[in-house]
This record gives sequence, C-alpha cells and structure tokens, in this order.
Amino acid sequence: MSIDKELSEYTAKTGRSRVLHEEALAVMPGGNSRTTTFFDPYPFAIQRGQGAHVWDADGIDRLDFNGNYSSLILGHAPPDVVKAVQQAAENGLSFPGPTEYEVRLAEALTRRVPSVQSIRFTNSGTEATMNAVRLARAFTGRAKIAKFEGAYHGTHDWVMVSVSGDPKGSGSRRRPKPVAWSSGVPPAVLKHVVVLPWNDADACAEILEEEASQLACLIVDPMMCNAGLLAPVDGFLARLREITERHGIVLIFDEVISFRTAWGGAQERFGIRPDLTTFGKIIGGGLPVGAFGGRRDIMDFYDPRQSGARISHGGTFNANPVTMAAGLATLNALTPEAYTRLDALGDRLRGGVTRLLAGTRRKGQVTGLGSLFWLHWTSEPLTDYRSAKAKEADAPMRVFLGLLNEGILTTQRGLGACSLPMTDEDVDRFVNALARVNARA
Repeated sequence: MSIDKELSEYTAKTGRSRVLHEEALAVMPGGNSRTTTFFDPYPFAIQRGQGAHVWDADGIDRLDFNGNYSSLILGHAPPDVVKAVQQAAENGLSFPGPTEYEVRLAEALTRRVPSVQSIRFTNSGTEATMNAVRLARAFTGRAKIAKFEGAYHGTHDWVMVSVSGDPKGSGSRRRPKPVAWSSGVPPAVLKHVVVLPWNDADACAEILEEEASQLACLIVDPMMCNAGLLAPVDGFLARLREITERHGIVLIFDEVISFRTAWGGAQERFGIRPDLTTFGKIIGGGLPVGAFGGRRDIMDFYDPRQSGARISHGGTFNANPVTMAAGLATLNALTPEAYTRLDALGDRLRGGVTRLLAGTRRKGQVTGLGSLFWLHWTSEPLTDYRSAKAKEADAPMRVFLGLLNEGILTTQRGLGACSLPMTDEDVDRFVNALARVNARA
C-alpha cells in the first residue's frame, strides 16, 4: 500500500481528531505545541492511556511503543505513581522552597549513578543540557563546545547545530562542519561549536587535539538515541574519555533517553565515567522534568554559599513536589528484575523484526539496546548519522502510518520503546503488524 492509501485509511478513522486539529489551528501555530508530534495532515488527539495502551478521540485503541517519546517506562498511569502524585498534590502543587521529595529523588539518582556526586533539577532535558554546557564553560573558562553530527541535545541555541539535514552541505564525513538546525540560531553560535563524526575515533582525536585549548566540553549521547540508536564501536567512548580527561575538557553524557537502558544508565552498560550527566524523561514519572549532575567540584559552581564566580539557577517549578514524587515512585519500581524484563522484551522485539526482514524482500534492519529500538529502511552498515539516513525518504512515515492503521503507535522516525506492562504477546503483535505493513508496500 502506498503512503497515500495509508493516509486515506488513517483519515477515515480519525474524524474527531481532524475536528480538534482544525480548532487548534485557530489558536496555535501548526495546531500544537510540540513539533515532534505533528505530521500531515494532522496528528490524532489522545484521550487517555492505561498500561501499554492509548485511546484517541475517536475511541481507537493503540498499543503504545512510543511511550511519550520513551519517557513512560512503566506505561500509562501506573497505580503506584498515580498514588504518589495524588498524595503529593493533596499537600500542595508547588512551593517557593525545597521539599523532602527533592532530597529523596536526588539521593536515589546519586546512588544509581556513581559519577553523579551532586545534582540539581530542572523542568526539561533541554534545560538540563543548557545548564550543563554553561557549567562546563564556567568551570574551564573556555568558550567552545563539541558535539556529534546527528546528535540531539534539546532546543537551546548551543546544541541546535548539525542535528539533521542534507549531508551535502555539511562538510566531509570525517570533518563535519557546523550547520544551524533552526532559523534564529545566530552565526556566532556556529563559531563556538565543533562537530565530530560518530564512531570515527581517529578523526575525533585529530579534531579534539586541535581544538582542545578552547573546548569547554564534549557532550555525548552514548547511544545516539535520536540519530538511529547507533551503538558506539568497541573502545570509542573510552578513547573520548581519555582525550577529554587529558585536556581538561568536561565530558558530558546526555542520558535523557539512554538512562532507561540500565539501573545506572548507559554509562553503567559501557563502563565510562563522565564528568557530568544530564537526565530527563523517565526520572519524572510522566511529568515535566530534567536534571544535571556530576563531579562535586564542578557542580559547586551552583552552590550559592560559595564565594567567587557562581552560576545562578532558577526555575519556578524546578523540583516541584508532584514531579519529584512521581519520579521517586518510578525509580522505586525499576528494580533489577524490572530491567531484566525490559531487556527481554527489547531482545524479543529486535529478534522478531530481524527474522521478519531476513525473510522478506524489504531492505531494513533494527538497532537498539535494552528496551529501545529503531527501525531502519536500509541494509547498509550503520555507523553514523549519515549512514542511518533513510534511502527511501518516505519509508519511515509510510511504516509509521501503516502501524497506526494496525493499532500500533511508534514515532515517525522509527524510534520505539517497550514498557514494563507489555507482554510477549504485545511484542509479537508488533512484529506481525509490521509484517502486514511491509506486505502492503
């Protein structure tokens, strides 16, 4: 089935969502507040969620492998998290001061992640990476930052560089040039951002050695979660750690998504100790959240008791008790046994998809780790952002729409996540639905 036929079936099922979208267009540009959730002709409006399922405004039930872009690791409305939220809310939604919930969630995160000796909370992953970058500059006295081509670290100017786009205008593979990802990013930003090629250790070493004296930090998503879930080759992260440590460059791990892959996040899986780590998504239990933490001597720049150069950090709803309670309840549910189960679900899904694609004419593959996966529509080796770009431009969207019509929700790009309420039968349903979508292509 062509993408047009998939769209026709989708619009025939979602009349109420179309009406809501038309009403939204009158009061919001594009009809919503999240660019990532929009797709033509309109996104379906979600009415409610429970466990591993969501229901739209037309009453259609879909099995949710999106999980609000990987943030709902326990699924929708888990009873213990809902109870914790209700109990916290009954005593007040927010206050102009700290609460015990904030202390307890900070303790839980520092226990899980040994590199994080001290931590502060924000309201989003974007705020977390923004503060981490600022902190690295204050600590080192240097202005430039380094990031990887294809890596997404939020929507503040300093990281909205070389996230996606046409490689033809982005320099060579071994020496990518900084390219603004959005209108409104001033040219001065591009002069202060060094772009690196993922999984090319020698090229990275050469660039980092040249720029070392001016680099405040290297920010790394250790799994390239928004560029295709591209695993680091053996020794790559360790090489980055050695170079940054030798030159006094602050190594930041962006674990906003990858933290869900293990008790102590991706840094536990890969055995790397960064200087700073940023968090988000699952640590808020479904509510707005972000956090950044790391070495105490670096984090002390946020200590208002200290003299000398300091960093001011405000936020009306930072560490509000309702979010902190939800986050703490979520982490308490994520036991070692829970991670074992999530890993098993991810392995089952990736194995099923791999077998499916091996037995069909469709060229594709699946990447991922733990409970995360990404569908790719190319059979070429995947090593970096450029190799992961879909050769058929409409393939990811066609599959996304096809799965929607089969009662399965993923993301438009191909990213998906298993949640703890899912069963083996749910995973098998995904694989069987994908088989039907591919058969229609």
